[in-house]
Amino acid sequence: MDTQSDKKCPRGKLHCFNYLSDVPGGYADFDIVEVQFKNTRKGFYRNSLNLPLETGDMVAVEASPGHDIGKVTLTGRLVALQMKRAGIKSDAEIKRVFRKAKPADLEKYEEAKSRENDTMIRARKIAESLLLNMKIGDVEYQGDGNKAIFYYIADERVDFRQLIKVLAETFKVRIEMKQIGARQEAGRIGGIGPCGRPLCCSSWMTNFVSVATSAARYQDISLNPQKLAGQCAKLKCCLNFEVDTYLESVKKLPQREIRLETADATYFHFKTDIFKREITYSTDKNIAANLVTIDAERAFEIIAMNKQGEKPLQLQRESDAHDKERKPSADVLSENSLTRFDKAKKKKRKSKGNGGGADNGRSKNNDEQKSRGSDNNRQHRPKNGSDGSNGNNRRRGNRDNRNNSGNGDRKTETPADA
Repeated sequence: MDTQSDKKCPRGKLHCFNYLSDVPGGYADFDIVEVQFKNTRKGFYRNSLNLPLETGDMVAVEASPGHDIGKVTLTGRLVALQMKRAGIKSDAEIKRVFRKAKPADLEKYEEAKSRENDTMIRARKIAESLLLNMKIGDVEYQGDGNKAIFYYIADERVDFRQLIKVLAETFKVRIEMKQIGARQEAGRIGGIGPCGRPLCCSSWMTNFVSVATSAARYQDISLNPQKLAGQCAKLKCCLNFEVDTYLESVKKLPQREIRLETADATYFHFKTDIFKREITYSTDKNIAANLVTIDAERAFEIIAMNKQGEKPLQLQRESDAHDKERKPSADVLSENSLTRFDKAKKKKRKSKGNGGGADNGRSKNNDEQKSRGSDNNRQHRPKNGSDGSNGNNRRRGNRDNRNNSGNGDRKTETPADA
């Protein structure tokens, strides 16, 4: 994609589309622009020189000390709405935009960025040598290279005054320390989640809400720490995405504490299928015994009957019970033979010479089938005609000859007394 299209349609985190850019009459004009720096850091700067800035332009803005290099991400009237959302008042002191970034500014900016990884590794070794219980997760240099922001993670309060002195002497820049959480660190580093997509914290999430294990309980998710934890070693943010929907659905189902009384037993709640609106009940409160699954409407009917002092004969409706009895069990083995494909392959094999007994048996069966087929063909031949008459005459003559020979043999055999 060319640079012009990148300016018009930037893609990335914290992108905001300016839907007021084509409003005529100057309504969308505003003298403050939104500038984004590395990852999630953003700022608002006044365009006092009325520069023709567009989304995607690299600009040099005021910093303390020196200047910083960033990219314009939003212009026009929507910047005022973004400032209101960020809690920045209109009378607050706002820094200025100096100029569009020159090639010399961009070259110095790239040089400063190339030092960030090496600076982070060396800073970690320095913090470890000072026995500080902290982790430096990222380093961000200012555009002119005169200042560096160190992002660190710590579970408890850390006294890093000595660390700042050592870092300033080592890197010869002004040092600023910012504490972030594990979720913010994962968002800055990025990665691929178990769903196969980029991490939400590094792609579109701007604020982080605390996640509790109750969110997993409401959704009937197994409390397995290895599956519930994300790459930041905290509970996954996506556990909160569907909790509200589950809570609204659970309100339309019977409460789990309610028991269902029937004529023969008392049933306790065992599990709930929220999507199918089905509840499974057990006759034992602690283990699964005599499980019966009914829909939510049937459960409400039984609860109403129990309140009136009535007890149904069974949990399921009579029609449902009859349908379950009539419905045959799906047994794959009884329907089809597992060796049906093997038999088809054996029929294609041809017997060669005096093979094994199985091959001879198959060849004999084939010969018998062929002979039966030839007899049937002879029976269905027409009687009237030369072929049919000749065949019948031949068969009659053969039978007569056999009878005569048999009779002659019997006459020659005479008893010895005669």
